Amino acid sequence: MSAVMFAQSASACRATPVGRKDFFKGQNLRASASRGVAKPKPIVFTAVKASGVNVEEVISQAPSAVSNSKTVAAVILGGGAGTRLYPLTKQRAKPAVPIGGAYRLIDVPMSNCLNSGISKMYILTQFNSVSLNRHLARTYNFGNGIMYGGNGFVEVLAATQTPGLGGKEWFQGTADAVRQYSWLFEDMKNKDVTDIIILSGDHLYRMDYMAFVAKHREVGADITIGCLPMDGERASDFGLMKIDDTGKIFEFAEKPEGDALLGMRVDTAVLGLDAETAKEKPYIASMGIYVFKKSSLVDLLNSAYPDDNDFGSEIIPRAANDGRHVQAYLFNDYWEDIGTIKSFFEANLNLAKNPPQFEFYDAKAPIYTSPRFLPPAKIVKCHVKDAIISHGCSLADCTVEDAIVGLRSQVGSKCVIKHAMIIGADYYESDEDKAKLLETGGVPVGIGAGSVISNAIIDKNARIGKNCVITNEKGVQDFVDEENGVYIRSGIVVILRNATIPDGTTI
Repeated sequence: MSAVMFAQSASACRATPVGRKDFFKGQNLRASASRGVAKPKPIVFTAVKASGVNVEEVISQAPSAVSNSKTVAAVILGGGAGTRLYPLTKQRAKPAVPIGGAYRLIDVPMSNCLNSGISKMYILTQFNSVSLNRHLARTYNFGNGIMYGGNGFVEVLAATQTPGLGGKEWFQGTADAVRQYSWLFEDMKNKDVTDIIILSGDHLYRMDYMAFVAKHREVGADITIGCLPMDGERASDFGLMKIDDTGKIFEFAEKPEGDALLGMRVDTAVLGLDAETAKEKPYIASMGIYVFKKSSLVDLLNSAYPDDNDFGSEIIPRAANDGRHVQAYLFNDYWEDIGTIKSFFEANLNLAKNPPQFEFYDAKAPIYTSPRFLPPAKIVKCHVKDAIISHGCSLADCTVEDAIVGLRSQVGSKCVIKHAMIIGADYYESDEDKAKLLETGGVPVGIGAGSVISNAIIDKNARIGKNCVITNEKGVQDFVDEENGVYIRSGIVVILRNATIPDGTTI
């Protein structure tokens, strides 16, 4: 959802204009006093351009939660190589990988920040960051930050060379990436910031970060870790923690099994679960998101543990062992780590289920993305079931089930798309261009007539010829033919970006 779409949905749902900031916070806004309603709340009126999240004018703004959030800055980690998501990360950073037909992974933490009222955001990048930078610039344009009293910003911090020891090295880990830019936390524009929230760019969830920060402040913690309640079946796949009866963390274990796993059981009712759910989920796993007291973060990175490069496996466990207050914060809602081809594929297809476990649109907390100004999807004589068809698509006389069909996708007649993800295209080809390609034996962008695609991800701008069969019928688990644009990972076929699959190919 772009800023423009959001503004339209807001006006449709209420009789009076609704300010972005108030709507983000889900406040119960009322009509103005001129309409006879007592005790009106301040309302933000904004003029929104169709160029992403860009606010031009603010008449007034509600203080409370918004002013409180000005003391929080967010750091989103987007610099990993994304090797487990390869080849989707061959030409893009992991947070720039498309999801849900129209979004990018980075839109999730960015939107969560906006919906939580957090206006100061840094994004750390390192690998293949061109498309990520472009998307951020188009979508999250705060102009001069006037919406937040001139203090709001979105800044990309790329890995760079600096003078001094270690200044010629890339980011060596999550903590080292933040360490290399920790001087910014002492900058004048962050003088009011007291807490730093560290986020990942490859998770799918919706969360109010200010509730997270509020708990951190309430208990006076140095570090607070976002935690998931976990059952015994999945617990061994995560880093687990043990807590005392106040929720303070005193022990960590990385993916324990057997007796070691049983030894990590805790009373999760301490964190707010009811007795029955606490019994079903007696473990707590780290979400990989943290709130640090700013002073503690700077001290831990630069003084206490200057040689440690990772938050989860080094700095945070050492801080707990050395007597720092490390607190658990329970998040008992949908959350998915989009770290592998399999988890990415399954999370996308789950979006098309009815009902889905996660939806990108929520009236109180929408997920934003870049506006593309595309026409509605055109669907002619098709059978469509449990699918998401994004804008700008054209489908004719085909079958689409249990699938995601992304932006500008072209699907020919007699095609069958089942249990598959078509990421889409960056551009349209004219009828003249298509005709020339076909005359010379070429393949237009999209899915050619008569093709069958299942258990597959078709990356952007791929050209699938006519009567192709891409199903991995033999159940091959891993296969690499990068020269011809084909990968198989965990049994899922991935057709590379810009690849061409000739007519009649079977994979």
